[in-house]
Amino acid sequence: MAARRPQRRPVVELYERVVEAIRQGDYPPGSTLPSEPDLAADLGVSRPALREALLLLQEDGVITVRRGVGRTVNGRPARRGFERLQPIEGLFSADAAKIRPLARVVEEPTDLVMQHLPVPASCEIWFWESVVDIDGVPSGLVEEWSAHDEGLAAVDPGLPAALAEAEAQPSTMLHVVSELDPYLPLSGSSAMSATALGRRRGEVLDRSPDTPVVLITQVVSVERTPLMAAKYVLPSGAPSIPVRQSR
Repeated sequence: MAARRPQRRPVVELYERVVEAIRQGDYPPGSTLPSEPDLAADLGVSRPALREALLLLQEDGVITVRRGVGRTVNGRPARRGFERLQPIEGLFSADAAKIRPLARVVEEPTDLVMQHLPVPASCEIWFWESVVDIDGVPSGLVEEWSAHDEGLAAVDPGLPAALAEAEAQPSTMLHVVSELDPYLPLSGSSAMSATALGRRRGEVLDRSPDTPVVLITQVVSVERTPLMAAKYVLPSGAPSIPVRQSR
């Protein structure tokens, strides 16, 4: 079988261009990015494409949006931090929730991935994207990244084959990892924030780009070594997820 070639989606390429401009000092920490029309003209891209990349930059803590101020470059990424580690399909009724695979590809890591996973910029990583359908209605989006074969094999020799075999299966990456070895010492940290759905995700979920969403960013580790990074996008109107609390 021919080797896979790493891919970069257009929004990822644009995201990386802005990050590189920040790294080079064109937009230093604390500065305000140019207006959306000016920045789109500077980068030679359309405003809808730029808006999608800016949403991702905001989600990842690279920039902060303040009313009356604009988009400010942060000095350091926002801290990440899900209350209970389990695949998202396990948080809904098993009969109602179905995972629909969208993408199962090998690509180069973004800055977000390298913030959370111990991988070099030149390596390949897995990217899985899945829709959560509830009673046949698109109700959520799951985006997951992990180290590729060597990094996975270092955790469990069966992981590379398990993910490869599950590419077309209706499962999230976390479900595959959890099912392979129920005793694997997994731990996770998550953070929740509010944002807008955006154009591309809106097309996937058949919602308006302006739809409010809850975004859960998660890092899954094995004995303190990060293994996976994930985003769970839950638009308004999606079924609630129980969160247990105690004191």
